[in-house]
Amino acid sequence: MKVILIEDVKSLGKKGELVNVNDGYARNMLFPKKLAIEATSKNLNDLKLQKANEEKLAAEHLAAAQEIAKKVEEITVVLSIKTGEGGKTFGSIASKEIAKAVKDQFKMDIDKKKLQLSDTIKTLGMHQVTVKIHPKVSAVLKVKVIEE
Repeated sequence: MKVILIEDVKSLGKKGELVNVNDGYARNMLFPKKLAIEATSKNLNDLKLQKANEEKLAAEHLAAAQEIAKKVEEITVVLSIKTGEGGKTFGSIASKEIAKAVKDQFKMDIDKKKLQLSDTIKTLGMHQVTVKIHPKVSAVLKVKVIEE
């Protein structure tokens, strides 16, 4: 019997896949637990429409992420840090401060978890921070650190 999986089923397949199973397994296990539905022509057509809709939404999200990436590439965030003698800094700048500065200076919401810092910024000058906006889209944010 051919069924369409509604949920991921271990050792059988992922959600939305069309799989062939024994009749008893489908009637006694998959259907009562609402893990699958029978693969009728109506259900197959619904599955095609659902996949097409998901692909369209994914393309829209990707386009929006690329638009945000262009904006992020153009801006330079300016942050200040206290320094002592010889240009030594007190403290450091982390992703939390960078995200807050972007929101304050440019009215853009960037999640601090999307900022990829290898280590906190502890020196004055220009730094480049990678922003992972979408799994397929990254941008480089310029951060200028000045003396307070």
